[in-house]
Amino acid sequence: MTTRTPLTAHHLVKTYGTDGVTTTALAGVDLTIAPGESVAVMGPSGSGKTTLLHCLAGVLTPTQGEVLWAGQNLASLSDAARTALRRTDFGFVFQSGQLLPELPAEENAALPLMLGGVPRASAVQTAQRWLEFLGLAGMANRRPGELSGGQAQRVAIARALVGSPGVVFADEPTGALDQQTGAEVLRVLTDATRATGAALVIVTHDPQVARWCERTVQMQDGRIVAEHRREASSPDDVRATR
Repeated sequence: MTTRTPLTAHHLVKTYGTDGVTTTALAGVDLTIAPGESVAVMGPSGSGKTTLLHCLAGVLTPTQGEVLWAGQNLASLSDAARTALRRTDFGFVFQSGQLLPELPAEENAALPLMLGGVPRASAVQTAQRWLEFLGLAGMANRRPGELSGGQAQRVAIARALVGSPGVVFADEPTGALDQQTGAEVLRVLTDATRATGAALVIVTHDPQVARWCERTVQMQDGRIVAEHRREASSPDDVRATR
Protein backbone atom coordinates (compact mmCIF):
# COMPACT_ATOMS: atom_id res chain seq x y z
CA MET A 1 0.00 0.00 0.00
CA THR A 2 1.21 3.48 -0.81
CA THR A 3 2.70 5.41 2.09
CA ARG A 4 0.32 8.15 3.23
CA THR A 5 2.07 11.48 2.89
CA PRO A 6 1.02 15.08 2.17
CA LEU A 7 0.95 16.31 -1.42
CA THR A 8 2.36 19.81 -1.41
CA ALA A 9 2.56 22.51 -4.06
CA HIS A 10 4.86 25.52 -3.58
CA HIS A 11 4.36 28.66 -5.66
CA LEU A 12 3.20 26.90 -8.80
CA VAL A 13 3.35 28.95 -11.98
CA LYS A 14 2.33 27.53 -15.34
CA THR A 15 2.50 29.56 -18.53
CA TYR A 16 1.85 28.64 -22.15
CA GLY A 17 2.93 30.33 -25.35
CA THR A 18 5.89 31.25 -27.53
CA ASP A 19 7.34 34.25 -29.33
CA GLY A 20 6.70 36.53 -26.40
CA VAL A 21 2.96 35.84 -26.27
CA THR A 22 2.15 33.89 -23.11
CA THR A 23 -0.93 32.86 -21.19
CA THR A 24 -0.69 32.33 -17.45
CA ALA A 25 -2.73 29.36 -16.25
CA LEU A 26 -1.31 29.29 -12.72
CA ALA A 27 0.01 32.45 -11.09
CA GLY A 28 1.65 31.28 -7.85
CA VAL A 29 -0.37 28.57 -6.13
CA ASP A 30 0.48 27.14 -2.71
CA LEU A 31 -1.56 24.15 -1.59
CA THR A 32 -1.16 21.17 0.72
CA ILE A 33 -3.38 18.10 0.54
CA ALA A 34 -3.19 16.15 3.81
CA PRO A 35 -3.31 12.34 3.86
CA GLY A 36 -6.93 11.20 3.69
CA GLU A 37 -8.28 14.71 3.10
CA SER A 38 -10.96 15.44 0.50
CA VAL A 39 -10.57 18.75 -1.34
CA ALA A 40 -12.78 20.32 -4.01
CA VAL A 41 -11.08 22.74 -6.40
CA MET A 42 -13.68 25.13 -7.80
CA GLY A 43 -13.64 28.01 -10.23
CA PRO A 44 -15.02 29.21 -13.55
CA SER A 45 -13.76 27.94 -16.89
CA GLY A 46 -10.21 29.18 -17.42
CA SER A 47 -9.50 29.72 -13.72
CA GLY A 48 -6.67 27.19 -13.70
CA LYS A 49 -8.30 24.38 -11.72
CA THR A 50 -7.66 21.59 -14.24
CA THR A 51 -4.11 22.84 -14.85
CA LEU A 52 -3.55 22.69 -11.09
CA LEU A 53 -4.83 19.11 -10.97
CA HIS A 54 -2.53 18.10 -13.82
CA CYS A 55 0.48 19.70 -12.11
CA LEU A 56 -0.35 18.03 -8.79
CA ALA A 57 -0.57 14.66 -10.54
CA GLY A 58 2.66 15.08 -12.49
CA VAL A 59 0.90 15.17 -15.85
CA LEU A 60 2.18 18.71 -16.45
CA THR A 61 5.47 20.19 -15.29
CA PRO A 62 5.10 23.68 -13.77
CA THR A 63 6.99 26.58 -15.30
CA GLN A 64 8.04 27.59 -11.80
CA GLY A 65 7.56 26.12 -8.34
CA GLU A 66 7.45 22.51 -7.23
CA VAL A 67 5.10 19.68 -6.32
CA LEU A 68 6.39 17.43 -3.54
CA TRP A 69 5.21 13.87 -2.97
CA ALA A 70 6.91 11.36 -0.66
CA GLY A 71 9.95 13.61 -0.44
CA GLN A 72 10.32 13.91 -4.21
CA ASN A 73 9.92 16.90 -6.49
CA LEU A 74 7.77 15.52 -9.32
CA ALA A 75 9.48 17.79 -11.86
CA SER A 76 12.83 16.15 -11.10
CA LEU A 77 11.53 12.70 -12.06
CA SER A 78 11.82 11.25 -15.53
CA ASP A 79 8.73 10.90 -17.70
CA ALA A 80 8.84 7.13 -17.11
CA ALA A 81 9.02 7.60 -13.33
CA ARG A 82 6.08 10.00 -13.33
CA THR A 83 4.08 7.59 -15.48
CA ALA A 84 4.83 4.78 -13.03
CA LEU A 85 3.78 7.02 -10.16
CA ARG A 86 0.41 7.57 -11.83
CA ARG A 87 -0.11 3.80 -11.88
CA THR A 88 0.81 3.28 -8.23
CA ASP A 89 0.58 6.36 -6.00
CA PHE A 90 -2.09 8.31 -7.90
CA GLY A 91 -5.52 7.27 -9.19
CA PHE A 92 -7.73 9.09 -11.70
CA VAL A 93 -11.46 9.40 -12.36
CA PHE A 94 -12.48 11.42 -15.42
CA GLN A 95 -15.79 12.93 -16.49
CA SER A 96 -16.41 10.33 -19.19
CA GLY A 97 -14.80 7.40 -17.35
CA GLN A 98 -12.45 6.72 -20.28
CA LEU A 99 -12.94 2.95 -20.07
CA LEU A 100 -11.69 0.76 -22.91
CA PRO A 101 -14.83 -0.39 -24.75
CA GLU A 102 -13.43 -3.77 -25.78
CA LEU A 103 -12.51 -4.86 -22.22
CA PRO A 104 -14.89 -6.19 -19.55
CA ALA A 105 -15.30 -4.27 -16.31
CA GLU A 106 -12.87 -6.48 -14.39
CA GLU A 107 -10.07 -5.91 -16.91
CA ASN A 108 -10.75 -2.19 -17.15
CA ALA A 109 -10.46 -1.96 -13.37
CA ALA A 110 -7.36 -4.19 -13.28
CA LEU A 111 -5.54 -2.28 -16.03
CA PRO A 112 -3.20 -0.21 -13.80
CA LEU A 113 -2.04 -3.37 -12.03
CA MET A 114 -1.48 -5.28 -15.27
CA LEU A 115 0.41 -2.36 -16.80
CA GLY A 116 2.58 -2.38 -13.68
CA GLY A 117 3.51 -6.03 -14.19
CA VAL A 118 1.05 -7.76 -11.86
CA PRO A 119 -0.03 -11.13 -13.32
CA ARG A 120 -3.45 -10.95 -14.95
CA ALA A 121 -5.12 -13.47 -12.63
CA SER A 122 -3.98 -11.63 -9.50
CA ALA A 123 -4.82 -8.21 -10.93
CA VAL A 124 -8.31 -9.30 -11.98
CA GLN A 125 -8.94 -10.89 -8.58
CA THR A 126 -8.09 -7.59 -6.87
CA ALA A 127 -10.28 -5.69 -9.33
CA GLN A 128 -13.19 -8.04 -8.70
CA ARG A 129 -13.01 -7.33 -4.98
CA TRP A 130 -13.19 -3.60 -5.69
CA LEU A 131 -16.10 -4.03 -8.07
CA GLU A 132 -17.98 -5.94 -5.39
CA PHE A 133 -17.14 -3.29 -2.78
CA LEU A 134 -18.51 -0.63 -5.13
CA GLY A 135 -21.79 -2.45 -5.68
CA LEU A 136 -21.01 -4.10 -9.02
CA ALA A 137 -21.11 -7.75 -7.98
CA GLY A 138 -22.10 -9.87 -10.95
CA MET A 139 -21.09 -7.23 -13.51
CA ALA A 140 -17.39 -8.02 -13.81
CA ASN A 141 -17.75 -9.47 -17.33
CA ARG A 142 -19.88 -6.65 -18.74
CA ARG A 143 -18.28 -4.28 -21.20
CA PRO A 144 -18.75 -0.50 -20.87
CA GLY A 145 -21.49 -0.49 -23.50
CA GLU A 146 -23.50 -2.86 -21.31
CA LEU A 147 -23.30 -0.61 -18.25
CA SER A 148 -25.24 2.48 -17.23
CA GLY A 149 -23.38 5.77 -16.84
CA GLY A 150 -23.28 5.40 -13.07
CA GLN A 151 -22.07 1.81 -13.26
CA ALA A 152 -19.33 2.78 -15.71
CA GLN A 153 -18.14 5.50 -13.33
CA ARG A 154 -18.00 2.93 -10.53
CA VAL A 155 -15.73 0.82 -12.72
CA ALA A 156 -13.59 3.93 -13.23
CA ILE A 157 -13.45 4.41 -9.45
CA ALA A 158 -12.41 0.78 -9.02
CA ARG A 159 -9.64 1.35 -11.57
CA ALA A 160 -8.51 4.45 -9.65
CA LEU A 161 -8.37 2.58 -6.34
CA VAL A 162 -7.12 -0.83 -7.40
CA GLY A 163 -3.48 0.06 -6.74
CA SER A 164 -4.12 1.51 -3.25
CA PRO A 165 -3.08 5.05 -4.26
CA GLY A 166 -2.25 7.82 -1.85
CA VAL A 167 -4.25 10.41 -3.83
CA VAL A 168 -7.24 10.06 -6.16
CA PHE A 169 -7.79 12.89 -8.65
CA ALA A 170 -11.30 13.31 -10.05
CA ASP A 171 -11.92 15.80 -12.87
CA GLU A 172 -15.66 16.64 -13.07
CA PRO A 173 -16.48 13.00 -12.19
CA THR A 174 -20.26 13.52 -12.36
CA GLY A 175 -20.37 16.00 -15.24
CA ALA A 176 -21.91 13.46 -17.65
CA LEU A 177 -24.44 12.08 -15.14
CA ASP A 178 -27.89 13.14 -13.99
CA GLN A 179 -28.20 14.59 -10.50
CA GLN A 180 -29.35 11.43 -8.73
CA THR A 181 -26.77 9.18 -10.38
CA GLY A 182 -24.10 11.79 -9.75
CA ALA A 183 -24.92 11.83 -6.04
CA GLU A 184 -24.68 8.03 -5.92
CA VAL A 185 -21.28 8.10 -7.62
CA LEU A 186 -20.02 10.81 -5.26
CA ARG A 187 -21.17 8.79 -2.26
CA VAL A 188 -19.31 5.74 -3.54
CA LEU A 189 -16.20 7.77 -4.39
CA THR A 190 -15.97 9.56 -1.05
CA ASP A 191 -16.80 6.43 0.97
CA ALA A 192 -14.21 4.36 -0.90
CA THR A 193 -11.37 6.86 -0.57
CA ARG A 194 -12.21 7.36 3.10
CA ALA A 195 -12.13 3.59 3.65
CA THR A 196 -8.65 3.31 2.12
CA GLY A 197 -7.19 6.47 3.63
CA ALA A 198 -6.52 8.01 0.22
CA ALA A 199 -6.73 11.76 -0.26
CA LEU A 200 -9.30 12.94 -2.80
CA VAL A 201 -9.00 15.99 -5.06
CA ILE A 202 -12.12 16.82 -7.08
CA VAL A 203 -12.13 19.52 -9.76
CA THR A 204 -15.65 20.85 -10.25
CA HIS A 205 -17.67 23.92 -11.11
CA ASP A 206 -20.69 22.59 -9.15
CA PRO A 207 -21.17 23.67 -5.51
CA GLN A 208 -23.31 20.56 -4.90
CA VAL A 209 -20.35 18.37 -5.82
CA ALA A 210 -17.98 20.43 -3.66
CA ARG A 211 -20.23 19.88 -0.63
CA TRP A 212 -19.09 16.26 -0.53
CA CYS A 213 -15.54 17.37 0.33
CA GLU A 214 -14.10 18.50 3.64
CA ARG A 215 -12.39 21.53 2.13
CA THR A 216 -13.18 23.73 -0.85
CA VAL A 217 -10.55 25.80 -2.64
CA GLN A 218 -11.81 28.57 -4.94
CA MET A 219 -9.68 29.59 -7.92
CA GLN A 220 -9.78 32.63 -10.16
CA ASP A 221 -7.26 33.86 -12.75
CA GLY A 222 -4.76 31.15 -11.82
CA ARG A 223 -4.77 31.90 -8.09
CA ILE A 224 -6.44 30.53 -4.99
CA VAL A 225 -8.67 33.38 -3.87
CA ALA A 226 -10.64 31.71 -1.06
CA GLU A 227 -11.07 28.44 0.77
CA HIS A 228 -13.24 27.07 3.50
CA ARG A 229 -13.46 23.89 5.50
CA ARG A 230 -16.37 22.10 7.05
CA GLU A 231 -16.42 19.29 9.57
CA ALA A 232 -19.14 17.16 7.94
CA SER A 233 -17.97 14.81 5.20
CA SER A 234 -21.13 14.45 3.13
CA PRO A 235 -24.37 16.31 2.45
CA ASP A 236 -26.17 13.79 4.67
CA ASP A 237 -23.87 14.74 7.55
CA VAL A 238 -24.59 18.42 6.94
CA ARG A 239 -28.33 17.84 7.07
CA ALA A 240 -27.99 15.75 10.23
CA THR A 241 -26.36 18.65 12.08
CA ARG A 242 -29.11 21.14 11.30
